[in-house]
Amino acid sequence: MFARIALYLRMIKISHSVFALPFAFTGSVLAARGVPTFEKIFWIAVAMVSGRTAAMGLNRVIDREIDARNPRTAAREIPSGKIKTSEAILFIVISLLVFLYSAWRLNPLCLKLSPLAILFFVLYPYTKRFTWLSHIVLGIAISGAPLGAWIAIRGTIDTEILPLVLAVIFWLAGFDILYALQDLEFDRSSGLYSIPARFGIRNALMMSRGFHLLTWMFLFYTGYIFNLGILFYIGMLVVAGLLLYEHSLVKEDDLSRLDMAFFNMNGYISITVFIFTLLDIIL
Repeated sequence: MFARIALYLRMIKISHSVFALPFAFTGSVLAARGVPTFEKIFWIAVAMVSGRTAAMGLNRVIDREIDARNPRTAAREIPSGKIKTSEAILFIVISLLVFLYSAWRLNPLCLKLSPLAILFFVLYPYTKRFTWLSHIVLGIAISGAPLGAWIAIRGTIDTEILPLVLAVIFWLAGFDILYALQDLEFDRSSGLYSIPARFGIRNALMMSRGFHLLTWMFLFYTGYIFNLGILFYIGMLVVAGLLLYEHSLVKEDDLSRLDMAFFNMNGYISITVFIFTLLDIIL
């Protein structure tokens, strides 16, 4: 049983929850101007994990034939036959039901907007079939983390949270461009769309850097809007250093450290934003 559970967790890359979850907590502490109640934190976490699980499951099911043709992804759980498509679909349905229930537990507006989030879960896997803007669409989907958490606490959609939402969109799109570098040749030969496949490695790296510059600017502006103090801006200096280091790892003629740039650095960035925002607000 535990081996089977581990198989499903590998399919959805549960460890990648570290990317979006801290941004959800950042949105919640900004909305509460402090630490939200345990009940709110719990249901925000459940909504985030179940929503991301459903999204990743949909991605795997929708892309199963593409994954089977790509040498890098052919060993994934569905193409390799370790998990049947019907089993994955059942897993997705259960995850979506948990997501909807957690949205209901948070507040009526969260429940009303949950179908919109699900729409992006379904839309994203298809975008790579017709537009290189797929990275932006994924960013929009993930930006529901701080926005959804804000709505969970406030019960409203307010303009002051939008800079953080935009920061997440460009942050995610920026590192998804880096991730797509490893499939550049396969995407071109298969007629799939991505910024690296459309513009080449050098231009893709420049666009990723530009997106991450926008990320940092929107994060900085978030601190200004919420009148945050010195601790937050110290955190932004740390984030700037992490972003610079991330891009130093990936070069046009050397993609060997791409995994470290993708996973390690972006996990550190999201956690840093949350920790320094929390510290600034409570201290």
